[in-house]
Amino acid sequence: MLLEKIGIVRGMFAGFDYSAYETQAHQLLVPAANHILNLDGFSNRKARKKEFLDAVLAITKAFALCGTLDEAHEYKKEIAFFSAIKAVITKYTTVDKKRTAEDRSSSLKQILDNAVIAEGVADIFALAGLNKPNIGLLSDEFLEDIRHMPARNLAVELLEKLLRDAIKAKTRNNVVQEKKYGDRLLETLRKYNNRAIETAQVVEELIQMAKEFQESMKRHEDLGLNEDELAFYDALANNESAVRELGDDTLKKIAHELVEKLRASTTVDWKVRDSVRAKLRNMVRILLRRYKYPPDKMEGAVDLVLKQAEALSETWTVAF
Repeated sequence: MLLEKIGIVRGMFAGFDYSAYETQAHQLLVPAANHILNLDGFSNRKARKKEFLDAVLAITKAFALCGTLDEAHEYKKEIAFFSAIKAVITKYTTVDKKRTAEDRSSSLKQILDNAVIAEGVADIFALAGLNKPNIGLLSDEFLEDIRHMPARNLAVELLEKLLRDAIKAKTRNNVVQEKKYGDRLLETLRKYNNRAIETAQVVEELIQMAKEFQESMKRHEDLGLNEDELAFYDALANNESAVRELGDDTLKKIAHELVEKLRASTTVDWKVRDSVRAKLRNMVRILLRRYKYPPDKMEGAVDLVLKQAEALSETWTVAF
């Protein structure tokens, strides 16, 4: 079984020479990971990644059972190299399945026991010649470095991972922006997975998205709102006719009132109490009607405002 799985992984490296892995593991990690993330011959990149990760996991499990045999000894360092690539891909790119504790310890044990990479799995950003980014600030300089990375497949994966993390961290309390950028990311990656756009183009689209996302996160300063108020402003402005009819100033006033009223009215258990939810819904409806919010869009706006209140309510109750 060990030899069979090693043969599968070697086959995935067809056309890529990693024979110097014992002495040049650090230099080989980035190009090796980039090769594995290549789409050629696979319907999508997730299938490509999954086959490699599953095969290396099977190798480490098999080696755990037969590693003391003389016949298995000669493969130790090659297996450690495979495990290092797997650890890099798992840590620095988006992987659907959660890694088990057994999986993590097995990979790390292979790397450390065999000392192929004496320092363990090095920081992939450093290996790729990049300064490690602050997720909260994807700087123009960093994005420009990503644009010129020779390992294009890995560049896509890194950008996807960084954008997902940034969206999750910065929009977890803003349902409109979370959906907007989450959907946009999924659509770009769908086109990439379906080969509708090339790797270079998807890198450009993701870089542009990262820049626009960074700008959107500063809008509360330009609008003179705090982040909670901006979240409700976005919920109200999600309706274009409301923006046209009411304008920014009125929407900002409504957003400010919504934060004050909802924050004062929400309780820890309001999400599961129908009577409280009905009261809040009615309160929002009355407020929107007072400001002459477009009637044909009223119910949709009320639903979105309450959904936004749900997202913020946990932070509000903790603050109290």
